[in-house]
Amino acid sequence: MTMGENHHRQVFDVAVNVPPQGGSKCYDDDGRLKRTGNVWTASAHIITAVIGSGVLSLAWATAQLGWIAGPTVLFLFSFVTYYTSSLLATCYRTGDPDTGKRNYTYMDAVRSNLGGFQVKVCGAIQYLNLFGVAIGYTIASSISMMAIERSNCFHSKGDNSPCRVSSNPYMIAFGAIEIVFSQIPDFDQISWLSIVAAVMSFTYSTIGLGLGVGKVAESGKIKGSLTGITIGTVSGTHVVTETQKIWRSFQALGAIAFAYSYSLILIEIQDTVKSPPAEHKTMKKATLLSVAVTTVFYMLCGCFGYAAFGDLSPGNLLTGFGFYNPYWLLDIANAAIVIHLIGAYQVYCQPLFAFVEKTASEWYPDSIFIAREVTIPIPGYKPMKLSIFRLIWRSIFVIITTVVSMLLPFFNDIVGILGALGFWPLTVYFPVEMYIAQKKIPKWSSRWICLQILSMACLIISIAAGVGSFAGVLSDLKVYKPFKTSY
Repeated sequence: MTMGENHHRQVFDVAVNVPPQGGSKCYDDDGRLKRTGNVWTASAHIITAVIGSGVLSLAWATAQLGWIAGPTVLFLFSFVTYYTSSLLATCYRTGDPDTGKRNYTYMDAVRSNLGGFQVKVCGAIQYLNLFGVAIGYTIASSISMMAIERSNCFHSKGDNSPCRVSSNPYMIAFGAIEIVFSQIPDFDQISWLSIVAAVMSFTYSTIGLGLGVGKVAESGKIKGSLTGITIGTVSGTHVVTETQKIWRSFQALGAIAFAYSYSLILIEIQDTVKSPPAEHKTMKKATLLSVAVTTVFYMLCGCFGYAAFGDLSPGNLLTGFGFYNPYWLLDIANAAIVIHLIGAYQVYCQPLFAFVEKTASEWYPDSIFIAREVTIPIPGYKPMKLSIFRLIWRSIFVIITTVVSMLLPFFNDIVGILGALGFWPLTVYFPVEMYIAQKKIPKWSSRWICLQILSMACLIISIAAGVGSFAGVLSDLKVYKPFKTSY
């Protein structure tokens, strides 16, 4: 018997010869504390990750594409996201999806199923994307905080007042809050933050939807066209030309892709789910539930926003001042965005934090600086263990993302670039390739060909979205001064 067979036999024995509780009352089959997640907590994590600031750019994205292509593209992205996420959920365990060896992170799954160079590529893309998301969320939160100040200014001084506000103080404030929350040690301990964030995302999305419905009802007509924004429309400081319409349509694909991007943390979410039933079955239900809820929401927000504003749909529905009143409702919505983004920032950054800390402890196993934890008593709660290394490294990370956000505060362009960068490799290519390897699907079989066609189609969409978004950044840089952004 080979070592591999012996290993599988041992894993199989552990999985079968267990008391009814599974492993023991306190521990799972891998020796870790019992996981407690279920369909509802996994759905809350996914909805927190998905319904983020991306939802606010959907009216703008729909406006670029029009009444036919806009909703069609939204639906197609939702279908691809659900399908590839189901493939990815099957790869949580290597070998047998019910009893095989667990993969704790997205990279572990790639390492187990594909190995070699692909692991390094995946890691680079995943962590670059997480870094980018942190920047995107810092920009979005500062825009919402400024929108509260401007909304109150417009209310007191009139809708035509200039009400100039700088974004820098708000970005610094958001960074300071994230430094505090970043000291939460790991994913399992932020489920409460996810639930609060999920509630907040529904709050502001519902307000945005309600205001769009109200505006359509008030004007009595549905704006927009079948083919999207009209050439010659004045948008911000630009007049839309034929070339710009193409770039903006491509950028809209990136914005929609970003609105659905959560595959890169799906394995980490799945690792919080209890079994039985098998984790992949729970995760498929959670994925179906959360993607269905998200898609209905996205369709409503994107379509009603476009119906309300037509070609002039703002890049960010609640901060682009398509709406001025009721000002208190806008304030509530923007406050909810900020609270949600504080939580979402952590949901996205925890895998990156864990990776760096695990790598550091492997490289320097005897380092007191990395291993040492200080116990801080908290009155009324159990004492908190604070790692000096964690405090310093996570604080530096937050500071860097804040400074970059202050340098490049282009919300729609950054959202498009992130969507383009992460969508094909992380949401489509790696899940498809891992599933093919896991299920041993033969090359050139009809199923293999269909999966490859799906992958190639999504690659073309990602390239187009990336090109459009970079064109948007270059256009914005022509009239931009560093650290001087105000609205």
